[in-house]
Amino acid sequence: MKHIGAFFDFDETLLEVESSRVGIRYLYDEGHVNLWFIIKVLAANFFYKRNLISDETMARYLMRFYRKKELAMFEAGAPQFYHEHLKPRLAPNLVEKVNEHRRNGHLLILISASVRYYLQPVAHDLGFHHLLCTDLETGTDGLLTGRPAGPVCIDSYKKVGAEKLALTAGIDLRASYAYGNHQSDIPLLETVGNPVAVEPTPLLRKTAREKGWPILTYRS
Repeated sequence: MKHIGAFFDFDETLLEVESSRVGIRYLYDEGHVNLWFIIKVLAANFFYKRNLISDETMARYLMRFYRKKELAMFEAGAPQFYHEHLKPRLAPNLVEKVNEHRRNGHLLILISASVRYYLQPVAHDLGFHHLLCTDLETGTDGLLTGRPAGPVCIDSYKKVGAEKLALTAGIDLRASYAYGNHQSDIPLLETVGNPVAVEPTPLLRKTAREKGWPILTYRS
């Protein structure tokens, strides 16, 4: 028998906000970034929100912060960052969906363009079986390069990742579920038999209405 999967996007789906914004504020408070970096991120986000730069471009821009830093430092602080700053911002309705799928014996998959080190505490705490995300590249000097190791887990790469996992984990995608908030999640949503739009962007809302996909809010 094949498994039924439940794929959950993270930022602005399972989490009510963009984790990068929370993370940058945290790093600023900890003295790891300066005000100039934050201004540049806000400027880039202005263009991103208006679909003037791609999701991948925005993700790669944010990853530049990690250049010449040690991954171990971030891994050590990730559990505290999650419990203090991300967990309180989890969407109640989506957490209940996670629990509902678990009760039904479905495989839980967290799938996100965000980076692995701060998604691992999320996946562990909520009982996800698999984590598909973006990895940071480490250079020959042992320091991060500020680039992804492989593709950014976004757009069509989410679809590719889901299909690869389906083969190795024995998941029936046509019987599976996926939850996403952004038009970049459409390739993933179209891959499963039960797609769900969560607080969708205008472009995803339009697609969801055309295709008859359910639309969820964070709290009802």
